[in-house]
Amino acid sequence: MSTKKMTFEQQLARLEEIVAALEKGDVPLAQSLSLFEEGTGLVAACSRQLDQAEQQVVKLMKGPEGEPIELPFAAEEE
Repeated sequence: MSTKKMTFEQQLARLEEIVAALEKGDVPLAQSLSLFEEGTGLVAACSRQLDQAEQQVVKLMKGPEGEPIELPFAAEEE
């Protein structure tokens, strides 16, 4: 499945599978390189999606004059 057709959560799960396989150490070199290449693509795709989500949040938060402002996330109180 192409990374463009995968959700963020699916990409993250696949990335976790790749890391586990590479950490195990029993994957042949050629397959390791292929998995590494796939993993770097997934990291880039996830990073882009997170950047886009952050930009949307900033756009949605407006200051008194309509300019975007960034506010820290409030910590949950117990």
